[in-house]
Amino acid sequence: MKRLVHINDRGGHRDSQNHCSNKISNTKYNIFNFIPKNLWEQFSRFMNKYFLLIATLQLWPLITPVSPVSTWGPLLAIFAVSATKEAWDDYGRYCSDKEFNEKLVWVVKNGVKTRIQAQEIEVGDLVWLLENDEIPCDMVLLGTAEPLGLCYIETAAMDGETDLKTRVIPGPCHGLTSAQLLNIKGMIECPEPDKDILRFDARVRLFPPFPGDELSPLGVKNTLLQCCYLRNTEWACGVAVYTGNETKIGMSKGIAEPKLTAADAMLDKLTTALFICQIVVVMILGLAGNVWNNYEKDKTWYLRFPKKSEWYDFIVIPLRFELLCSIMIPISVKVSLDLAKSVYSKYIDWDIQMYDAVTDTPAKAANTAISEDLGQIEYILTDKTGTLTENMMIFKRCCINGVYYGNFNGDALTDQHLMHSVTEKVSAVVKFVMVMTINNTVVPNMSRENGRLTYKAQSQDEEALVQAAAQLGMVLFSKKGSVVEVNFLGHTMEFEILQVLEFTSDRKRMSVVVRDHSTGGLYLLTKGADETVFRRVRAGEPVQQVADAIDQYSQLGLRTLCFAWRDLDEQEYVAWTAKFNEASAALTDRELKIAEVSELLEKDLELLGASAIEDKLQDGVPETIASLRKAGINFWLLTGDKQTTAIQVARACNFIMAEPEGQLLKIEGSTPSDVADSIEGVLQTFCINNSENKNIAFVIDGLSLEIALKYHKEAFAKLALLIRTALCCRVTPSQKAELVGLVKSCDYRTLAIGDGGNDVKMIQEAHVGVGISGREGLQASRAADYSFGKFKFLKRLILVHGRYSYNRSAFLAQYSIYKSLVICFVQILFSFISGVSGTSLFNSFSLMAYNVAYTSIPVMVTSLLDKDLSERTVMQHPEILYFAQAGRLINPSTFAGWFLRSIFHLFYGVPAFGGVRQRRYLLHTESNPELWEAQWHV
Repeated sequence: MKRLVHINDRGGHRDSQNHCSNKISNTKYNIFNFIPKNLWEQFSRFMNKYFLLIATLQLWPLITPVSPVSTWGPLLAIFAVSATKEAWDDYGRYCSDKEFNEKLVWVVKNGVKTRIQAQEIEVGDLVWLLENDEIPCDMVLLGTAEPLGLCYIETAAMDGETDLKTRVIPGPCHGLTSAQLLNIKGMIECPEPDKDILRFDARVRLFPPFPGDELSPLGVKNTLLQCCYLRNTEWACGVAVYTGNETKIGMSKGIAEPKLTAADAMLDKLTTALFICQIVVVMILGLAGNVWNNYEKDKTWYLRFPKKSEWYDFIVIPLRFELLCSIMIPISVKVSLDLAKSVYSKYIDWDIQMYDAVTDTPAKAANTAISEDLGQIEYILTDKTGTLTENMMIFKRCCINGVYYGNFNGDALTDQHLMHSVTEKVSAVVKFVMVMTINNTVVPNMSRENGRLTYKAQSQDEEALVQAAAQLGMVLFSKKGSVVEVNFLGHTMEFEILQVLEFTSDRKRMSVVVRDHSTGGLYLLTKGADETVFRRVRAGEPVQQVADAIDQYSQLGLRTLCFAWRDLDEQEYVAWTAKFNEASAALTDRELKIAEVSELLEKDLELLGASAIEDKLQDGVPETIASLRKAGINFWLLTGDKQTTAIQVARACNFIMAEPEGQLLKIEGSTPSDVADSIEGVLQTFCINNSENKNIAFVIDGLSLEIALKYHKEAFAKLALLIRTALCCRVTPSQKAELVGLVKSCDYRTLAIGDGGNDVKMIQEAHVGVGISGREGLQASRAADYSFGKFKFLKRLILVHGRYSYNRSAFLAQYSIYKSLVICFVQILFSFISGVSGTSLFNSFSLMAYNVAYTSIPVMVTSLLDKDLSERTVMQHPEILYFAQAGRLINPSTFAGWFLRSIFHLFYGVPAFGGVRQRRYLLHTESNPELWEAQWHV
């Protein structure tokens, strides 16, 4: 399916097309559907249905032992509180929508710019934006103030990335003036609305008298998406293609699936068992009541039973006992727990010890319902870059044409030999530095105030490379559209970027085709992971020398990239361009076709060398991991980096230990049989060495992992659960999520932590997702249940907040049931001295006051402040977490203890049985008046 968008043609062809308006709506309710929809949602829960049934039965005067108010009052109060909370939250969404919908924007009508509300924008309208304006809908960029058709946008509100991104106008629109844009006409073929913000496979055609009557391809680089901001550009205009809730961000919005904690799951099982117990008790008492009624009612003339029985008399007494015993499952337990969990989340928000002063980032609990799960975490699956490390890249070493730079002093930028090679313009060195400077997405920005040159980059690695190249004498100082200006040792060089073959997780490399304006030379500049670049170099290149250098750098924990170069033939490039344009214009599988065509050009490369970038560990990471290990938590490191680099970082972080204390086992293979043999060998080695109490870990790369998950999932799961530590390298975002799902499927509580957009899937998949608000953006923290600024705060989150929350919730849940059992058992006991008739011992007010004023509020307030151990003790002795991990505080055995406690208090603490004991005492003292008189005065 495709959508046809007629550009700037309001009142023409497009009026017959039914497109969504630009009025966005994120509300769940409106005035008319709020009550029925909210009630439907509330009654979708089993407990609410159960209590509604009980309340309805109480409306039958013949069977109800107490006033219906005793159930209807709390039930309506609970529904009112829940409905009020939903209404308030929805009203906040409505106000936010209203502010966006009524924002004034410039739209072209009949060749004139007109100010209208954003909600009035229609598909096909030409929208005019000024600098710092928020983009009101998804648009295709048609013109900008920049002569080369370039503009900059900030996408932090959409994908969390704070660095600026460039967007360019399509080819047919180059050279159009602002006056011509006011009257532009044309048509765009684009896909139906979807939520993929990284793909836009479309085509555009302008109508005469405008040039470009043929269809030209459009991609993501030509789009401006809703909720982004126009930056560093005086003006830009574009045509609206998706509006309202059909925009990319509108299609991506949704309600996150609720997560059920282990404690909640156990509580559901216990209440189910309690419900079965209740049914059994009701059947027994109902049968006893009917038997007593049949044999004893004629003997008790003063009760005045009706002489004629009705057909339904046999169900009256069982129904009375059902109502009488309904308090076994307290109506207040869920409300009490929800209120308590909200307070637990506020404790995290208010914790000053989890505040990161460097980035001004406080801890935040986005999910208020799963705090107690933090205290039962058994597996932590973590990203590396930006999570364990600072994600502040520093260029440290490099190897060019077999020569090592920076090995002696640890810093290539201060290596005089490298500086001399640059000054002497050694060919391989100049090419290497040129790839560093040009092959990237970096945007240079010259300050108007002080003339200082700064860089904006989507990747911290690229920014580090460009900064390093500038220190070596090749300064990127201007990037206007496809033209890049470089100052090399005082001489200005100008290059035109003809094609960009972008980096993807599958390609693992990026290439650009450039033309040198001074010489007319045509070059392909490539950088990427060693395994992808090595396969594309020409015969005779020093692959082994570069591979040795990469191994050396990886042993030091440095991040590596390979650089390559190719001189292109003009005719070959022209023929290849035709194929590339055809693939770029495809409306289906465009990304796959582009990748296949790119392979045709990225071959016979000249291997220049490799770079090494340092990414330091965050403060407190090794200590945090060591403490959580003592708490019995297993760690998996999931990274897209090289295996050797991951191993070095893992050792620095206390994931793995060197021999003889530790042992690292490798799983490798390129075929299913090889991987199966490797897994079997690791299992045998583990079984042999496990008795030696070694810290055993295993490492696996992305290819072997893919094979293991596809063909040997059960064997790999067995291995993964036997060995406490795993290093998974070169993994994709989907593989990260799959590994989390694998551990979850084995009934272990998982926590996933990361800082980038590639970590979102695993964060959402885990029982608890934690995001680091780092330099890679805010995507992870926005998708997470909890977020903070540094990895070291994870220790306090789990040991303090998680443990306290679990302890408090376990007590509060079982106490709520216990107090209801006590009063229910009193009622049952009273039934045996009231003819098993189902009569209530207490009046309705006493029952309501018992559940709220007498027992719930005081104990709940006390439990919210309860700390069985000090925070200092818990942090110093993480082994204490074992009790929470094992679920020692809420399980069938602990519940049985509370059950027996309620029976114990029934016989030794309730007034009803105390009265029976008193009557027996009076009978005993009738023959002793002095004892009677003394007791009377007491």
